[in-house]
Amino acid sequence: MTISVRDLLRYDGTLPDPRDTPGVKGRTKAETQTALLAPELADLQERVYANGKLGGTNRVLLVLQGMDASGKDGTVKHVVGQVNPAGCRITSFGRPTKDELAHDFLWRITNAAPSAGQLGVFNRSHYEDVLIVRVHEYVPRAVWGRRFARINAWEKRQAAAGTSIVKVFLHMSRDEQKQRLLDRIEDPAKHWKVGTADIPERHRWDDYQTAYADVLTKCSTDVAPWYVVPADRKWYRNWAVSNLLAETLRDLDLTWPTPEGV
Repeated sequence: MTISVRDLLRYDGTLPDPRDTPGVKGRTKAETQTALLAPELADLQERVYANGKLGGTNRVLLVLQGMDASGKDGTVKHVVGQVNPAGCRITSFGRPTKDELAHDFLWRITNAAPSAGQLGVFNRSHYEDVLIVRVHEYVPRAVWGRRFARINAWEKRQAAAGTSIVKVFLHMSRDEQKQRLLDRIEDPAKHWKVGTADIPERHRWDDYQTAYADVLTKCSTDVAPWYVVPADRKWYRNWAVSNLLAETLRDLDLTWPTPEGV
């Protein structure tokens, strides 16, 4: 019996080695399998889009979280880039605007949630409101501490409305982050990605690990489990997230819709 990638990577209270490659051995094999999976992934996503256009309620939300340089942008490019952009909605959540801060923390998240037929991608997400705000003490513990239950309730409502939620924590080692940041500094094409806060933020590594541990433990639910993807090897990250999405889309078991009256 072949175990699914979702079963392999679902958070179970422990974190794997960031260089592990559960489910596949070797870069060549992983890259070959990822390439072969791309047409099916595109077909499955197109079925969601087509059904949504004709009254279907299914939609998928891919949530990407991880430390700086863990590969969130790369995942969007190499995995989500394989499907029809017409059926995608990609949102990168940065520092809240003045208007967003005037509302509840879930306001901007709800506004960005995918509608029927869409593959929504959150590059960072509502979890920043129990991560960076906690580490930097932007709000008191009494405030962010209540947000775990509210996030779970929000995700439960989304699932009830037809959203299949795939939450991915890109688990990277501290040494790998250091190397990637150095590479960005040295590469003119990537230097722009290095913000003034990126290097000082590394000094808060342990605080972020503690915060992520709470996120994974308190917000991995039956309707929206966390999947931990070892992310030191980019080729494995692409293989893993592609398979997580494909398995989720297959479970929808959607056929091509037929317009009424045809």
